[in-house]
Amino acid sequence: MSTTRERALEAAVDLVGTQGIRALTHARVDAQAGLARGSTSNHFRTRAALLAGVAEWIAEQETRDLGAALAQPFDDLDGFVDMFSAGVEQLTGPYAVRTRARYALFLEAASDPALFAPLRAQRESLTAWSRSLLVALGAQHPDTAVRAFMAFGDGIVLHRLSVDPNAPVRESVAVAVRGCLAA
Repeated sequence: MSTTRERALEAAVDLVGTQGIRALTHARVDAQAGLARGSTSNHFRTRAALLAGVAEWIAEQETRDLGAALAQPFDDLDGFVDMFSAGVEQLTGPYAVRTRARYALFLEAASDPALFAPLRAQRESLTAWSRSLLVALGAQHPDTAVRAFMAFGDGIVLHRLSVDPNAPVRESVAVAVRGCLAA
């Protein structure tokens, strides 16, 4: 059974992911979560605290939910492509609302660097992990390769979230990975 805090955070992510960052108010979170009025503000006194809580929650949930998919062992380039493609499909399929909320928070964080801290830490961890995998696959210039690969990842996720939710993933990932390894 979820705690009041967890219910509030899940509702907040849903609001931001479906209606945008402006929809995030304590009253709307209470209503969305089916909580008594004022419940969310008992855990998050200010909007800034609520935003920070949502950012931390998203980072924790993504790490938990994608950890298993991205921890799958692979022996070759095709295995890596399969693993990464599965992650993109999860982010843009069953976790699309949460992913939209994360991107909304990225944009909001441009004016509030403290808000970005948990998302930045998660991003840095994913970047380091991706770099090590690209090195294992033979990347000649791993720093350049990982920057290009992370930009590609953001691009395909945004494309599937905003333009074409059914855009093929695997073929594009294969091209991007091969390009990053050849650079």
